[in-house]
Formats: sequence, structure tokens, C-alpha cells
Amino acid sequence: MRPFEYFRPSSLKEASELLVRYGDGAHLLNGGTDLIVRMREGLTLPEAVIDLKGIEQLSRIREDEASVYIGATVNLNQVGRLETIGKSFPYLAEAALSVGSKQVRNRATCIGNLCNASPLADTATPLMALNAVFEVFGPEGEREIPIQEFFVFVRKTSLKPGEIVKGVRVPRTAGHGVFTKLARRKEVDLSMVCMTLLKAEDGWRLSFGAVAPTPVRLPKTEALLNQGAALEAVLSSAVSEVKPIDDVRASAEYRLDMVKVMLSRGLEQIEKGGAVS
Repeated sequence: MRPFEYFRPSSLKEASELLVRYGDGAHLLNGGTDLIVRMREGLTLPEAVIDLKGIEQLSRIREDEASVYIGATVNLNQVGRLETIGKSFPYLAEAALSVGSKQVRNRATCIGNLCNASPLADTATPLMALNAVFEVFGPEGEREIPIQEFFVFVRKTSLKPGEIVKGVRVPRTAGHGVFTKLARRKEVDLSMVCMTLLKAEDGWRLSFGAVAPTPVRLPKTEALLNQGAALEAVLSSAVSEVKPIDDVRASAEYRLDMVKVMLSRGLEQIEKGGAVS
């Protein structure tokens, strides 16, 4: 690991200025579970590491009648075990608690999981189904980015230079949803495919991870579900809307098969769960 400068700013303005000053050589530190590993393996060689945990406002979870807000330094165990999230979005809580081990989740953050922009980020699929919105601070002030516009490609987001995600706002959504993760091992493993299926008051919502360069919503399949189309047509549509690849975890062909299996089982599980509440 080569030498680098370490900063622990106390404000978003200070952190943003450091990002601008060091440019591509700057890397933000939330939990560090991904960054430290990449640094040790020589995949990331930062000139400056900017630790966000000294910015008190980023550690907050807020809620009101319309939404729940998760700050940038809130860890995954907090997300998974918070009563409000478990009651309102149990499938998001389940996704958070599916990431790594308990020890990893005590450090890893939900926002870090998302900002890594991995196609298989477990928390991305429930948040996509919930139409979550990122709240961002940067040199030009504050703005919001809908989650569907946040992921651009593998490890690439729509954040501009100097911008920092403050947190994610999750609209309260009545409905019944399921999160499903397929991995080689039951515990402490990366997803081969992950899915969130939500039957909300305004219709079906469906998102998948690890089947395209980014986590994806499947609007054509959602439309067929809302029209009451036959299962065969729904499954065929889902397969047509994803573009998996072969890698060390699974083949593209296997992933396509699992898209159909997971969606079929998810629909069965939700229908057995009863009406939207």
C-alpha cells in the first residue's frame, strides 16, 4: 500500500473542496470495506483518502410521514435492524443484512454499497423498486438524483466532480415485496443474481442485480404484470430485458434461467402473502 494523505473533514463543504483539489486521486471513505481491500490489492492507489465519518449529519436516520432518510455513514446493520425500516420495507432490511458478515456490516454503509456502483449491489434492487432518491452536495450546491439515473456503468455513477452523496430518501410505499438473493454459499457471499419484486398500490415494480452492467428496473415486464399477462409472457419479457455475462460466479445462461425461477417464485410468494397493506 503506497503512502497517501488522510483527511477527516467536519463539513460537507470541506470534503467537497478536498475532492476537487485532489481530483481523480481522491477517494471517499465511508466504511472502507471495499476501499481498503482495493488499496491492499493495488487496484486503487489514492493520493488522498477523505474520511466522511467526522461529518455528524451523515450519520442520521430521519423519518416523516412521506419517507425515511438514510445518511451516508449509516452502516448496513443499522439499516437492517432499524424497526422503522423493518416494518415499512422488510425486503430492504433483508437485503442490507444479506451483505457480507455481521462484522463487515458493522463497518460497511448502505450508501457505500450503492456508490461502488457494482451491478450486484444487494441494497440497490429494493431501493430501485422503491424509487429512492439520492441527496447530493457539491461545488454547485445541493441536488437530487433519482436512483434510476444514478448508475451509469460498472463502478460509474452520475455524480459530478466534487459531489458527495449525503444520503438516500426512501418514499414510504404501501405494498408487499420480496428480496431474493442467489449466491454460491448461503452466507457471506456475493450475489450471482438478486431481485426485488414489489406489489405496490400503483402496480408491480421489479428490479434485478448482477444481470446487466448496472442494477436494473424491468419496465416492460412490470407493464405485463399490471395487465395481468400470462406467466409465460412475463418470464419471457424479463429474460429479454436483462443482459447477463459469464464470470467466475455464474454463466450468462444460468443467470437467465435464474431470472425466470426467482421471478416465478417471487410472484407466488407475494400472491400467497395476501392483499396490499
